[in-house]
Amino acid sequence: MANPIPFKPAPVDPKHELNRRLNAAPTEHAEALLVAYDLLQSAHDQGLLDLVNGMVGKKDFIAEKIAFYAKQPEGIAAIRNLLNAVKLLTQLDPETLEHLTRAVESAAAEHKAEQKPPSLWQIAKRATSEDSRRAMSFMTLVLGHIGKALKA
Repeated sequence: MANPIPFKPAPVDPKHELNRRLNAAPTEHAEALLVAYDLLQSAHDQGLLDLVNGMVGKKDFIAEKIAFYAKQPEGIAAIRNLLNAVKLLTQLDPETLEHLTRAVESAAAEHKAEQKPPSLWQIAKRATSEDSRRAMSFMTLVLGHIGKALKA
């Protein structure tokens, strides 16, 4: 009859493997470590590390205050409004929003450059342009839907 071969695996020391990986890390990840050090230095220069340290030290106080204000009717309304605003923003096309932002910036620059307020005739001429009519059409649709929502 065959005798079993005694097998005893060599004990594995997890600390030895961790030390080996730690010693090899500066060579294997040199660029990433340098970027991390730069980021850490920038955070220190800006005072962000002090801010985070203070927040960690007062985490119980901060959580208590957030919970207190979140339970208030105003807090609940603010959270609901924030969620609805986020929902509204996600429905906007980023490219369209960028065009609108540029249009508002351009109009603000033109308004700032005006020496005196335009006459009623000049305002009426602006209002009858095709672009102005397009914007007024959109705004009247929005106002109509807002009125319908307020009625409900």
